[in-house]
Amino acid sequence: MQIKCWGSRGSVPVSGPEYLKYGGDTTCLEIRTRSGHILIIDAGTGIRRLGDNLIKEERFEYHLLFTHCHWDHIIGFPFFKPLLFKHARLIFHSGAFPKSFPQKLLFRIMGPPNFPLKVSDIEAERVFVEDPSKTFEIGSVAITPIALNHPNTGYGYKLEEDGKRFVFLTDNELGHMHPHGLVPSAYRAFSEGADLLLHDAEYTPREYHSTVCWGHSSYRDVLELALEAGVGTLGLFHLNRDRTDSDMDRIVRDCRKTITQRRHRLKCLAVACGTRFEL
Repeated sequence: MQIKCWGSRGSVPVSGPEYLKYGGDTTCLEIRTRSGHILIIDAGTGIRRLGDNLIKEERFEYHLLFTHCHWDHIIGFPFFKPLLFKHARLIFHSGAFPKSFPQKLLFRIMGPPNFPLKVSDIEAERVFVEDPSKTFEIGSVAITPIALNHPNTGYGYKLEEDGKRFVFLTDNELGHMHPHGLVPSAYRAFSEGADLLLHDAEYTPREYHSTVCWGHSSYRDVLELALEAGVGTLGLFHLNRDRTDSDMDRIVRDCRKTITQRRHRLKCLAVACGTRFEL
């Protein structure tokens, strides 16, 4: 399983010299499987560059999953150039959402007053798949959804292939309970023994005091979850829109200091645009 991040920024895309290392595009992940499938999770602004790259590679079939439909996770979709190719095939998976979720999502994104093109202007073939609410498969990968602890609901995912486990929990608040969300111990159990965990780490502990119930976690809470769950690598995700490269580096150093003090083998990094993982 090959995983590439095309965007890890939260809330809104950012630009400027202080964001060069970690990038400014919002959430979009690309997963390539042993069976040759291409999975795309979320359609933040990072999906624009992903689309350009897929066209260059002449790859035109993709499976799409969404964590939720807040703007920063869907705003890039109308700029995904494969939409304009008749021979492209987009397979939308419902995951644990209701069957109609992907169709409603498309109509929400495209069309007036939000966008000049309508869903009917899409040239690519669109296929909508209703998945089992628990675990389902796309080729060689088994995918298990879990409810996120976030306003307006949402789902994270565990992807398993050849004994390797990748858990993606963006927009997940560990310090406050939302309707339909789960307690922290449920996320620890879900992440138990994962080779790779990418988890929302938007706030510092000090910032979190004034942002409780906004749907995002303090990086210290995320680090504790990863240590207790015994994951191999922790990727800090959903980087705050105001977090500069140097600020993010300080957070990573603080996490690594704690890991060393606890005599743990956990690897920790902040996920930048372009970061690749191979499991």
